[in-house]
Amino acid sequence: MVKNERHGDHGTVHAQATILMVAITVLLALLVYLLFRMPPLDWAAPLSSPPPLFVITSIIHESDRPPYGINYDSRVILYHNGTVRFENDDLKAVFYRNGAPVACSIETLNGHLFIGTHHTGVEKMWGFGCSSPYWNPGERIGIDLTDGTFRPGDRVRVDIIQKSTARVVSRHTVTA
Repeated sequence: MVKNERHGDHGTVHAQATILMVAITVLLALLVYLLFRMPPLDWAAPLSSPPPLFVITSIIHESDRPPYGINYDSRVILYHNGTVRFENDDLKAVFYRNGAPVACSIETLNGHLFIGTHHTGVEKMWGFGCSSPYWNPGERIGIDLTDGTFRPGDRVRVDIIQKSTARVVSRHTVTA
């Protein structure tokens, strides 16, 4: 019987196995740590913008007075797409055209407290969403901006800001 023993290899294999087991243990411990410490990731929504609770459903370019026709009337219809009602006096709207802020002042979405004038860039506001103290889900608000504010092909964005927290609660962009 021939014995093929190498006394030197036995010690090297044992040390390599120990190092490998320590490395695997450290990696598993790190994985378990990350699973409990990482915040949940929402892959569906972009991290930089809030979900659109209030969406632009249409931008109307035709005149609502004689002579009828395209005059770039810039009437924007907003729809409450969320599930929570908001106090409309605590909301303000900021509009952007092709990335630049539009010169209009909408400091409240409550139709009874809003004072429309061409000097602020907004003629009038109407709809169920601004006719009571609350903007309820499913209600609309129409905002008649100065004629020529938006033209077909413009990228129009509206940010709805909650005044009490100074945060954007909704951001939505459409092409006019």
